[in-house]
Amino acid sequence: MFCKQCQHSTASTPEGLCADCAQRSSLAGVAASTGPSAGLPVAPPVSAGPTLLPHGPAWLRSPVGLGKAVAILLGLVIATDLFAAWADITTYNVTGSLADGDYSDAVQREAEHADTVYALAGYTQMASLVAAAVVYLVWFLRVRVNAEVFDPFGHSKRRAWAGWSWFVPIVNLWFPRRIMLDIWDASTAVGSRVSHGLVNAWWTLWLISLFADRAGSRAYTSAETPEQIQDAVSQIMVADVMEIPAAVLAILVVLRLTRMQDEKAHQGRGPVPVGVPVPGGLPD
Repeated sequence: MFCKQCQHSTASTPEGLCADCAQRSSLAGVAASTGPSAGLPVAPPVSAGPTLLPHGPAWLRSPVGLGKAVAILLGLVIATDLFAAWADITTYNVTGSLADGDYSDAVQREAEHADTVYALAGYTQMASLVAAAVVYLVWFLRVRVNAEVFDPFGHSKRRAWAGWSWFVPIVNLWFPRRIMLDIWDASTAVGSRVSHGLVNAWWTLWLISLFADRAGSRAYTSAETPEQIQDAVSQIMVADVMEIPAAVLAILVVLRLTRMQDEKAHQGRGPVPVGVPVPGGLPD
């Protein structure tokens, strides 16, 4: 027989009420008999509704496919960085010849070839970086939402910052790392040791390559003499070389975090917000 008050749960008391309704009735009776007459505040009724989530509704979706796509595109970025480093060396050598006063026809042809290769390397680098950045941001937003399901209250930044933090000046120097660490902590299996070493190493190399690239680009834009061009190209070469280990560590971070979330979803992710049941692991 169903509870005659909520008409939902099974009745378990002689009065025909379920346990929850019986408890609420008992509390209401106590409050009615002692609260107002004794001048005591009446406790509000216990709500049976879902807990409000600090960042809005969250749901689990598989990051596996996106994680693999990001890893492949970052591999393409590494390939274009290697090509750019070779173009840097070619340009560096020919500008060295020009700085030494060698303006022969052979050197002029080498300079034209170096300019063509250098420009091509820049275009391929930009195309691969944009493609990787777009897919990475989609993946990053997905693992952030997944992490809110694992731990709704363990995030110091709002969900929108997972996207905007990469583009806002100054803020982009530390917000993305902080958000990544929150996601990492929430995705770590219960009882496992949390280590931020991989994330910190990736972020350090990323910042070094970013600053080196900006410095080299400014120097190259303002360079006028062969000596100045050669010096600017050497700075850009450092940035291109530093991007390679940064991209390698980024691949490791993406694959590691993707695996952590996939495993946690299948092994049991802990408390799940009401209305977001995801049986059988992560859906696509």
